[in-house]
Amino acid sequence: MRELPVELYRAAQVRELDRIAIAERGIPGYTLMSRAGEAACQLLGQRWPKARRIVVVCGGGNNGGDGYVVARLARQAGCDVRVLAVADPATLRGDAQIAWRDARAAEIVIVPFNTAELHDVDLIVDAILGTGLEREVSGLWREAIEAMNASPADILALDIPSGLHADTGAILGTAIHAAATLTFIGLKQGLFTGQGPACCGDIGFADLGVPPDIYPALHPASWRYDGEDLPALLPRRRRSAHKGHFGHVLVVGGDLGMAGAARMAAEAAARCGAGLTSIATRAAHAGLQAAVRPELMFHGVETPAELTSLLDRATVVAIGPGLGRGAWGRTLLHAVLASDKPLVVDADALNLLAAEPVFRDHWILTPHPGEAARLLKMTPAEVEADRFAAVEELALRFGGVAVLKGAGSLIASKADGLVALCAVGNPGMASGGMGDVLTGVIAALLAQGLPPFAAAQAGAYLHGRAGDLAAREGGERGLMATDLLPCLRQLVNV
Repeated sequence: MRELPVELYRAAQVRELDRIAIAERGIPGYTLMSRAGEAACQLLGQRWPKARRIVVVCGGGNNGGDGYVVARLARQAGCDVRVLAVADPATLRGDAQIAWRDARAAEIVIVPFNTAELHDVDLIVDAILGTGLEREVSGLWREAIEAMNASPADILALDIPSGLHADTGAILGTAIHAAATLTFIGLKQGLFTGQGPACCGDIGFADLGVPPDIYPALHPASWRYDGEDLPALLPRRRRSAHKGHFGHVLVVGGDLGMAGAARMAAEAAARCGAGLTSIATRAAHAGLQAAVRPELMFHGVETPAELTSLLDRATVVAIGPGLGRGAWGRTLLHAVLASDKPLVVDADALNLLAAEPVFRDHWILTPHPGEAARLLKMTPAEVEADRFAAVEELALRFGGVAVLKGAGSLIASKADGLVALCAVGNPGMASGGMGDVLTGVIAALLAQGLPPFAAAQAGAYLHGRAGDLAAREGGERGLMATDLLPCLRQLVNV
């Protein structure tokens, strides 16, 4: 096993890498299958060293073949192993058939799947369905998955949790919820977004000794952004620097009763290094907010005309937090869209944009799945069914850069045709105000000169990492958006 690569592939691409290794580099398929089993047994011994009673649930393809290898090797290591066959082993072909025969020769007990066999076991190995799954799981396959999930024993999934779509991260009817997933040859992009993180548990990777020089033959479908370039993007500041070097972020939002959203976005921008931060909000909010956070400049704005001078002075405009969908928010959005400023567009500005679509190259849209659904005229479920397709369509249809928030946030650029995935963050961040903070983070990075795509992916990463640091200190439950602010300041100064 090795550290997770950043490259992400579709299932068909990984199958092509497998084909190249076998057909063009002469590595026998059963050798690769055996290496997969060895890697799985190594992980098994490291993570579950006390596991002695192991059940391996095998399907009918090469994923099942991997399972038969694991069963044989675990038996050799002294474990009490039993295989539950969801597919009749007599139907196996090729390398999977060899693996079954070797397991049978090693006197592994192989019986048809039976829920009762899952009782009183230390570990379950999922080797039912691989990356080729395209239709909803049903029948005995569904029964097996649901019974495995109901067991108190941990599950180790081989290559991918059965029932999870390898390309989209959607669950096809039902899916294994594993404690850990060991994936092979190439990282499948669906493991890291949508329902992928919930189904996979901890993800490990084994390249199975595939020659590294075959990977350039395929362009990755996307990649995981891990913040490796942050020191170059946010270098140590010159000792002669002044606030004018780091941009002026203007946050437009905070309709009556929603002042906090705009303030959180502005404070996040300030904490991430914007030289100046202003807020155009309702006049009723401006004075009180300035007393609470005097470093921010609050301006009472009731008409678009009052916004003009603020727009002239701004480097970047972030619009949407607490904007509302009424006449006030709509007229301010029209004024902002009429300017030539780089924009970060979030929350109700996105909902207004859904009603009156506009195409623009120099902006960043940051919808959650509900807002993305309104922009794309579909349902949130349809967005979540293929998040990669949704984020690419957002960038294509509206221009600029789109950030589709959620588990495994995705960032797509219309100009470059690029898609990045941000795998940090945690469920504690499912609380009010988190999106407002992200808006401020991205706006601050834009104001400091980062290109839009770089600002979007770095902003999503910093936001998620700050959430993880804050959760580490106090736990996920009860995590508030403002808890991220001190962590953000630490992260942009590493």
